[in-house]
Amino acid sequence: MTLIRPHAGARAARFFTEKFPGRTMYAVKANPSPELLATLYDNGVTHFDVASLAEVRLVARTVPGATLCFMHPVKAEEAIAEAYFTHGVRVFSLDSIEELEKIVRATRNASDLTLCVRLRVSSEHSKLSLASKFGALPHEARELLFRTRQAADALGICFHVGSQAMTPSAYAEAMERVRAAIVEAAVTVDVIDVGGGFPSVYPGMEPPALEAYFETIHRAFESLPVSYSAELWAEPGRALCAEYASLVVRVEKRRGAELYINDGAYGALFDAAHIGWRFPVALLREPESDVRDHPFSFYGPTCDDMDHMAGPFLLPADVQAGDYIEIGMLGAYGSAMRTAFNGFGSDETVIVTDEPMASLYADVERRVASNVVTL
Repeated sequence: MTLIRPHAGARAARFFTEKFPGRTMYAVKANPSPELLATLYDNGVTHFDVASLAEVRLVARTVPGATLCFMHPVKAEEAIAEAYFTHGVRVFSLDSIEELEKIVRATRNASDLTLCVRLRVSSEHSKLSLASKFGALPHEARELLFRTRQAADALGICFHVGSQAMTPSAYAEAMERVRAAIVEAAVTVDVIDVGGGFPSVYPGMEPPALEAYFETIHRAFESLPVSYSAELWAEPGRALCAEYASLVVRVEKRRGAELYINDGAYGALFDAAHIGWRFPVALLREPESDVRDHPFSFYGPTCDDMDHMAGPFLLPADVQAGDYIEIGMLGAYGSAMRTAFNGFGSDETVIVTDEPMASLYADVERRVASNVVTL
């Protein structure tokens, strides 16, 4: 069972749209729930980073007033054409001359394109690297930027520092790479898109306040040699949706410090299994257990040995079969990665109004409220 918290998604959207010093564009891949898309849109997020034609169609029918930006650097030509002619997409990213030529062909030499050249930057400050698959290398950027400038109505530069960036320095260093590319290519740039990577909070991963990221990005942007009217964009995914949902699972069996639960690697816990991501957990029992916490690992419900989440997940040592556990911060990539492998999985959702198990926004909200002076 998935617990969803629309108030948490709304709060994150308001935070970004009010505090980020530019345009906030939600990365749909993190959680494509139509209900979440509508919540974000209703709370100020009007631009969406789509990575496939399916995502284009989904957002177009869910929030028809949204602006769609096709930010996958490698796209099928027919996907580009449908996005442009049917769904009104005018923003595309690319990282090669071949992709530029494909976009120009597919849009029939359109004169109203915003084209964002993706540069490869380091992911060393992030928990998940995105530094090897996409992005123009330094020796490729000059010609690519020059030729894209000729084809674009507006020229952008974008990058991705990796997922769950743990320090604002990741963006400062990437911006230096952007500066070097602009100077070398001697082109007028209209958009700087700092991509995603904005973190959420998990056990063992407590990042600085998001305001520190925004301040670092703003300072770096202000110092770039770009058009006086240039725009600053960002593509948060995880940071906008991690707090939106959590998962309730049942313990089917206990074997020592191993708990067999009814969700796992092929369900919402893909990240816990395949990249060792730790999530906050809580035993749901009345009355609450007063037994000291003990580290556990999880096995999912399928017949596959790979359906294993090493954790450790700290739970009361008396947890047993039949107990229920809440696993938090699964709004990001939990539902997006879920499959029905082996016949397991549940689409049941329940709306709740309590606070997420961890939050980068609740403390900010309380701090603001405590500073309000009633006249």
